[in-house]
Amino acid sequence: MKVDRLLFGAAYYDEYMPFDRIEKDMEMMVQAGINTIRIAESTWSTWEPEEGRFDFTHLDRMLSTAAQYGISVIVGTPTYAIPSWLAKKSEDVLALTHSGQNTYGPRQNMDLTSPIYRQYAERMIRKLMEKVADHPSVIGYQIDNETHPYDTCGPRAQAMFVEYLKEKFPDINEFNHEFGLDYWSNRVDDWDNFPDIRQTINASLGAEYCAFQRKIVTDFFNWQIGIVSEYKRPDQFITHNFDFEWHDYSYGMHLEVDQREAAENMTVAGCDIYHPSQSDLTGYEITACGNIIRSLKDDNYLILETEAQGNQAWLPYPGQLRLQAYSHIGNGANSVMYWHWHSIHNAIESYWKGILSHDFSENESYREISRIGNEFKVIGSNIMNLKKANRIAIVLDNRSLTGLSYFPTETNGKSSYNAVFRAFSDALSDMNIEYDVIPADRKALSRYDIVIIPALYSAKEAFLLGVNKYVQDGGNVIVSFKSAFADNYLKIHSDPQPHIIKECLGVHYDQFTYPKGVPGCSEWMELVTCDTAEEILHYDHKYWGRYSAATLNSYGNGHAMYIATLPDKRIIVELIRMLMNKTEFYEPDKLPFERHKNVTVKQGINDAGNHVLFFLNYSDEEVVINNISGDAVLLTGAAYEDSAGMSINLGDTFRLLPWDAVVLEYF
Repeated sequence: MKVDRLLFGAAYYDEYMPFDRIEKDMEMMVQAGINTIRIAESTWSTWEPEEGRFDFTHLDRMLSTAAQYGISVIVGTPTYAIPSWLAKKSEDVLALTHSGQNTYGPRQNMDLTSPIYRQYAERMIRKLMEKVADHPSVIGYQIDNETHPYDTCGPRAQAMFVEYLKEKFPDINEFNHEFGLDYWSNRVDDWDNFPDIRQTINASLGAEYCAFQRKIVTDFFNWQIGIVSEYKRPDQFITHNFDFEWHDYSYGMHLEVDQREAAENMTVAGCDIYHPSQSDLTGYEITACGNIIRSLKDDNYLILETEAQGNQAWLPYPGQLRLQAYSHIGNGANSVMYWHWHSIHNAIESYWKGILSHDFSENESYREISRIGNEFKVIGSNIMNLKKANRIAIVLDNRSLTGLSYFPTETNGKSSYNAVFRAFSDALSDMNIEYDVIPADRKALSRYDIVIIPALYSAKEAFLLGVNKYVQDGGNVIVSFKSAFADNYLKIHSDPQPHIIKECLGVHYDQFTYPKGVPGCSEWMELVTCDTAEEILHYDHKYWGRYSAATLNSYGNGHAMYIATLPDKRIIVELIRMLMNKTEFYEPDKLPFERHKNVTVKQGINDAGNHVLFFLNYSDEEVVINNISGDAVLLTGAAYEDSAGMSINLGDTFRLLPWDAVVLEYF
């Protein structure tokens, strides 16, 4: 989705304020260059304090004041946090989960399949849309908020699951065979006798229920999209703020949502990205999570939430908010929006601080955000709607993530799927090589020179055959350990691993272990034998040293690399570089930006057809860069505050201050 200006703003909650200050807030927003607010997604109980009685006083105030100050509004449907009166309507409303019956209090505690919940949610959405759809300040809608299935396992959901299985397996004997249910007498010979899913010991069945729960989410989105679409204007968009696997910050692909399917009927994909700050700020999360979302629709995306002050450990150093903002835009985002405008004075998120602190006064965060917003007003048209033409892709797959949550490769018992993805993502970031994220679909392969396949534990045979054909036709792959191990239902293959793609990889193995006492390895170690492949690395171990740790095979017109363990990032970088050299991906003497430690370079083509480069200094040291890419105009840089528009010619140098972003436009 193209925008006519970068969206810059914050979530705003007039209903949370301890006193009336809406005019002052929006006056401060305009001064800061903020042009958009997100509202309404959290406060169903404010809009409908009693069943059937609606009060849109705060909503009307926010819309009218936003219009007065020329601020655009994204309206969220308030269905992810239900009012207490609805929870009391029926036990059907709150989800029954693996941990038992939910009780009222936390958000996202409801059963998305509940007809009673859906009935009242639809009424709320329709009442809201009647109020806002024709308002000129409303530019789009956010469906729900960071939606998951909330582990709904109640009788209705489980009955729906049985119907879902019946459609896939009209022959119940085929179902029993595919899922290996003879084990421990788990066989089901009559659908009416289907057992409670919550205690299953069968990973295939448990994983399929996870897939079914992801479908619940997709169906829920499409249900809401259908309602909103009845009211919205053609110029208004529909989005959602997808989130990620959480490691006290956004980390990788979410286990509980098929984001690609869920985003299909949305106008534009959106997300919430949070990350470490201060000396731990790397930009890795902005890249990894942003690439996942940009690739959902192969288009620009929206950052609907990111941190301003955030939690106590995230209070940014000077310059870091600006660096983060340009990192998002350079990655293909068309917005930067903060959670949230003001810090909250009650409840669980009181110390997840917004732009303003609890005293509402100007502070360092506000002043830096004001600088960003006013820079965006000047150069936004030069850096919005950026298009990427990446030559590398990483395959990500929900079923493999689920499979490895049942059979982890880490010794600490947690799923390592996203850790393997992040190992490759972070290595590519260090090399200043951008990438797309693609599904395990053979049709997606041919666009790319190199495809990286991390831990594709569960895969359809059609995709694996497609990988062989892709390499044979001149493509190049890097495949990690634990790939092509099981089929789409987690049934482990009965031939030597890796299934089917051992043909292009030229290797096989049948044993694996943890790498105890093996330097340079972590998490997992397969004992690989080369067939036609060349050994690149072997294990430095008395007994395992005769097995290969990494291999490279020529197959047809392409190359296939296999990495049988998770080496440290330095080794991953060297392995990627080795394949690139084999494929003439680049000339080795033309990688100037990789030489500057902690400087990330992102690029894209803007609406004018010009190349824009973002130089992002993720360090507290000043860096000097040599411009080897041609004649350019400097759009922004902390060392050049009064010099925007100056020429940076081929061969010139320019400075990046600590935690700085310099943006150049090439003509």
